[in-house]
Amino acid sequence: MIEKIHIDSPDKGYRRIRDDLERYNGIKANDKRVLRICRKKGIKSTIKYSNNGCTRQAANPQFIAENVLNRDFSAEAPNQKWLTDVTEFKYYIGIEVHKIYLSAILDLFDRRIVSFVIRDSNNNALVFDTFDAAIAANPGATPLFHSDRGFQYTNRAFHAKLETAGMTQSMSRVAKCIDNGPMEGFWGILKRERYYGNRFTDRDSLVKMIENYIEYYNTRRLQRKLGILTPFEKHEQYLAVA
Repeated sequence: MIEKIHIDSPDKGYRRIRDDLERYNGIKANDKRVLRICRKKGIKSTIKYSNNGCTRQAANPQFIAENVLNRDFSAEAPNQKWLTDVTEFKYYIGIEVHKIYLSAILDLFDRRIVSFVIRDSNNNALVFDTFDAAIAANPGATPLFHSDRGFQYTNRAFHAKLETAGMTQSMSRVAKCIDNGPMEGFWGILKRERYYGNRFTDRDSLVKMIENYIEYYNTRRLQRKLGILTPFEKHEQYLAVA
């Protein structure tokens, strides 16, 4: 079973393999035992790659918010704190290189992806539509809203959208990716597990990969920081007792 999990998901290390064994296959084993078996069979997770973002700083920012979040990545309930960012993906048609852009919002309590939008251009509409989708899915939510200083987030019109929604805006310091650490971490997870090492030769397959992965991440990918639950399970667990 360990070999099957590795073949299906070569990105998984021994800890995630152990968690999958127990949750999805009913097989209990501790970390050390799974590690010994993995070493014996030569099973290793795929290597990690550095994540290169695509933030375009505003040449003349219209609005700059303080770093209100200040790396406090804890939350007591859903919709208290949202992080957001944009990243890029490449696909190839012959010798031509094409790009698509993914904008997403992540909730710090349950680490779920609240909303996401995929477009061919990194522009204001990409970010504005991501925000609108998050509000539509969570009416009445007023989280602290944190981003880097990308040109979309420093746009006065975007700040007005946040004010209208009753949200406080927070921004990372200049060149401090760590201020948006969990969001950057999600990009790294997605790209390491499904993107790096693969060559996409059409737009549709790349978009489908991203859509399928976010569905998997929210509903099937167990996280130890969440008590070996998925983001949606953590979310539903809170709602059940709230």
